[in-house]
Amino acid sequence: MRRVSALFAWTIAVAMAHLSSAALAQDKVKIGVLNDQSGVFSTYQGIGSVIAAQIAVEDLGGKAAGLPVEVVSADHQNKTDTGVTIARRWFENENVSAIFDLPNSAIALAVANMGEQQNKVFVGSGAGTALLTGEKCTPNTVHWTYDTYAYGRGLGKAVVAQGGKRWFFLTADYAFGHDLEKQAVEAVKAAGGEVVGTVRHPLGTADYASFLLQAQASGADIVGIANAGDDTITLIKQAAEFGLTKKQRLVGLILGMNGVPSLGLQAAQGAQIMNPFYWDLNNDTREFARKFSARHPQKNYPNDMQAGVYSSVIHYLKAVNKVGGAGDGRAVVAAMKQMPTDDILFGKGYIREDGRKIHPLYLLEVKKPDESKGPWDLLKVVATIPGEEAFRPAAQGGCKLVKG
Repeated sequence: MRRVSALFAWTIAVAMAHLSSAALAQDKVKIGVLNDQSGVFSTYQGIGSVIAAQIAVEDLGGKAAGLPVEVVSADHQNKTDTGVTIARRWFENENVSAIFDLPNSAIALAVANMGEQQNKVFVGSGAGTALLTGEKCTPNTVHWTYDTYAYGRGLGKAVVAQGGKRWFFLTADYAFGHDLEKQAVEAVKAAGGEVVGTVRHPLGTADYASFLLQAQASGADIVGIANAGDDTITLIKQAAEFGLTKKQRLVGLILGMNGVPSLGLQAAQGAQIMNPFYWDLNNDTREFARKFSARHPQKNYPNDMQAGVYSSVIHYLKAVNKVGGAGDGRAVVAAMKQMPTDDILFGKGYIREDGRKIHPLYLLEVKKPDESKGPWDLLKVVATIPGEEAFRPAAQGGCKLVKG
């Protein structure tokens, strides 16, 4: 009798726990911004991505599927175990339905896999690796802002066309850097160029002297920099001090807007970068930049990855509205793919079956000092590349979700 009573009590407790969990899950829509808030990528995503997500929620009225929306955030410190631990806690214990941003491709790939296992949503904006829509694609993942294929291939092809035939690569030694280098190498070779060598450095390297010596000795015309964030800025500054730029040309494959002020227009003028967003494109982007800057601790203007968080959160919440809730991650992502994308920063676009968000990319050039009218008036649009040309064709990525 006691055994039956104990079993009955245990069954009731489990049922009540499930009911309590379900009630809690229906209380709000909770989304997380997970990124680097203290290291080499903190200026490029960090608090700015959190602000972008908060503005997106406000612009949609603060609710989705009739429930209030809450934004939480955390610093993964560029440590895979830290990032995975945070994501697991959010998904399993704190009712977070979707994670956004996630620079550092190694962490992004781990969280994408976890999202599929737990039927949650992962939307990458700061993450770069094209594996997210290739061999490692999932029905719960959307890759929003850019990827290593678009940037590596686009700039590699453009520089060879301008006469930069012989390349040497300085590459960050983790998934993102390897993938970025791979895409650029393939583009260089396809355009008739040659790769004469490569060297890889740890994330957050402070002294690039030994790596720069190898690049200098290679005899390359172009030194391709396949890293990102403060690593790119530190390397470019040391290369200039080293005298490498007197005979060789540096190409930063991920040289974003936020890196230009620290380099200075005098040093950076004429450099070309690719981005899907620039704050000075139109009245809507300029108004968003002013709103964003007013909230940012350093009064920074938004870059493409922070704008991508805003854009992706807007579309995610629209999909939650359509589905009627955030509990079924796979259903929400399916709705995101079915609905055309449309917002004030990225305009109109769509999400392919492999999870790749398609939108135009802009070839931007750093202004000369006398062309700039303010501290964030840094770039001008040189050309527009249609999204279908910029991103890898779905059939070539190896994604299991692509039919035929």
